[in-house]
Amino acid sequence: MNLTAKNTLLGALGIEEVEMKKERVVLSMPVDERTHQPLGFLHGGASVALAETAASIGSILHVDMEEYNVFGIEINANHIKAKRSGTVYGIATPTHVGKSTMVWEIKVVDEEDELICLSRCTVGVVPKKK
Repeated sequence: MNLTAKNTLLGALGIEEVEMKKERVVLSMPVDERTHQPLGFLHGGASVALAETAASIGSILHVDMEEYNVFGIEINANHIKAKRSGTVYGIATPTHVGKSTMVWEIKVVDEEDELICLSRCTVGVVPKKK
C-alpha cells in the first residue's frame, strides 16, 4: 500500500509508511510546524491522527477492499510525554480482529523509543453498497 496521499490529512501531516503487516503497522510523522500546537509542542490531535491512520491501515490489510470499507468509530488517547522536534512513530497492533469490528492498540513513540502517546482505536468494517 502506498501512502502517497497528496491533498489529504496524511500528506499535510507528513505521515509515511515504515512497515505494513497484518499484525503490525508502523507509520512515521515529523514533529515540526505541521504537527505543532501553538506553544511549539507536538499537538495531541496530530498523535491521534497518526494512531487512527495506523489502525485503519492495519484493518485494511485484514479485509477485501473490493467488498468492504473500514472506518474509525472510536479512539482514545493518553498523552504521556511532550515532544518539540524530531520524528514519532505510530506502532499499531491488533487486539481484536472480527468480522464487523477491529480493536487496535497504538503506541506513539519517538526516536529513542520513549512513549509519547498510548491509544486504542475501534475500527468498523462495513460492506460496500452494491
